Amino acid sequence: MDPFDLTQLFVERCERDAPAMELTATFQSILEHMGFRLFACCSHVNPINPPRRAVVLHNYPSAWVRSYAERNLHEFDPVFRHAEKEILPFFWDTPNFRASLTPPQIRIVQEAGAIGIAHGYTVPIHLPWAAGALRASCSVVPDSSSIDMWAYRAVQMMSMYLYASVSRQNDLRVTRDAATRRRPVLSARERECLELAAYGKSDWDISQLLHISEHTVHKHVEAVKRRLGVSTRMQAVVWAVQRREICLGDVVTASPMERGTHAECSGTGPVTH
Repeated sequence: MDPFDLTQLFVERCERDAPAMELTATFQSILEHMGFRLFACCSHVNPINPPRRAVVLHNYPSAWVRSYAERNLHEFDPVFRHAEKEILPFFWDTPNFRASLTPPQIRIVQEAGAIGIAHGYTVPIHLPWAAGALRASCSVVPDSSSIDMWAYRAVQMMSMYLYASVSRQNDLRVTRDAATRRRPVLSARERECLELAAYGKSDWDISQLLHISEHTVHKHVEAVKRRLGVSTRMQAVVWAVQRREICLGDVVTASPMERGTHAECSGTGPVTH
């Protein structure tokens, strides 16, 4: 298949919202077929500690990636900086790119070149809907200097689709995770029991205040502890307060009469832990 047939195949998979892992594997396979051995389609971030919405897809040598991340080279990576200023793709060997390098950036290029990351081609990625979002680019490293220019054109189109598709999937995942974290974990009755337990009420005290059996109160509190994976009710209270599952303000600001009602029950009956 020629580069544009392969590109069409890849674009169709992106439009079907194929999983990111599948798209990445397909992208790499097509690149290898066209004569490219390395690629990095990434947000301009630390590749080992990226933000949650970042896209980090590459097959660069792990030792280089680790060293790159430890030194935070993404902050002044010459390819990243050039891609952020350019609209059109560029080759790393062009005089325009080379002339813009600072001494520290020249050292990065030399280090990368020593392990085979050289003579690359970079596609700046500026997504129209992502104002204020992470900047990005896609770079490929050829096996030889004889690769047809049509292959580079194919890389340009495929990289845009790959980054946009995976970025969209990341956004959906982050949104779903946030919704899951906001979803209440405790039932209304469990929250009532835990709020009263936070103020030292025994199971018997809580049962009198809520008009349920002491056994039922104990079951609610123990169910919460199991669900949260904690061993004490105080740990459960801390977890619930931090995640706003329970609010202690209502109890703290209770009127003297309400506090008296609570005190009337407090200290009577057995204390159950």
